[in-house]
Amino acid sequence: MRLVLRPEERRDHRAVEVLTRDAFWGTSGPRCDEHLLVRRLRSAPSFVRELDVVAEEDGELVGHVVYSRAWVQGPRARHEVLTFGPLSVLPSHQGQGVGSALMRHTLARAARLGHRAVVVYGHPDYYPRFGFVRAASVGITAPGGATFDALMALALTAGGLDGVHGEFHEDPVFRLDPSEVAAFDATFPARADAPAQPLAGLAGQVPDRLLVALRARGIDDLRGLRRFSRAELSAWPGVGSDGADLLRDLVLTPRAR
Repeated sequence: MRLVLRPEERRDHRAVEVLTRDAFWGTSGPRCDEHLLVRRLRSAPSFVRELDVVAEEDGELVGHVVYSRAWVQGPRARHEVLTFGPLSVLPSHQGQGVGSALMRHTLARAARLGHRAVVVYGHPDYYPRFGFVRAASVGITAPGGATFDALMALALTAGGLDGVHGEFHEDPVFRLDPSEVAAFDATFPARADAPAQPLAGLAGQVPDRLLVALRARGIDDLRGLRRFSRAELSAWPGVGSDGADLLRDLVLTPRAR
């Protein structure tokens, strides 16, 4: 596969929105809202045009990533950082290195542009390959002080996260109104809701004690597991490292979107 990575152009906008919709449809619920987020980010003050990049193969758009400015609010100072997303890969091309190519290209470009750090909510077993670490380990939390493995940080330069402590905040554009999402989605070809992935579907594939453990955590749709890292799952009573490995193989193997 020969990829061309280039800046997104105006002529790409609708195709990128279609690509994003296809990439995220049904991944965390019956539908998705990431295609509207892409549309909104392009006109947001936080949008970083230089890091709005598409991946193209034989003239077909197969991937896209967009970055925006965010900040970490400390007790006495506000620290400017980058965040990114959505990172989208056409379903037929997932697992083929498209997402990795987009990430490595844009992270290197962000460093050359003088940005110091990136903080992101993402798949906690995917992004560490690019150098991301658990944000709490460097003193960054979600608003209100919450910590979890899906919040990650990366220094783009030596010392890029030094002194960057506090709560991570994204542009309010990330908060989408469901009615606006529905209206925007109605401008695309009609598509059936993605079916749920019920926990019962694992019956016979995993030990019963693992099903009991997941029910005890309130998991009834397996898509809800994707926000947890293997380490977090391993720590759940009744799951352990062997159960986390089973879930990773059957449900959770991260593939760049």
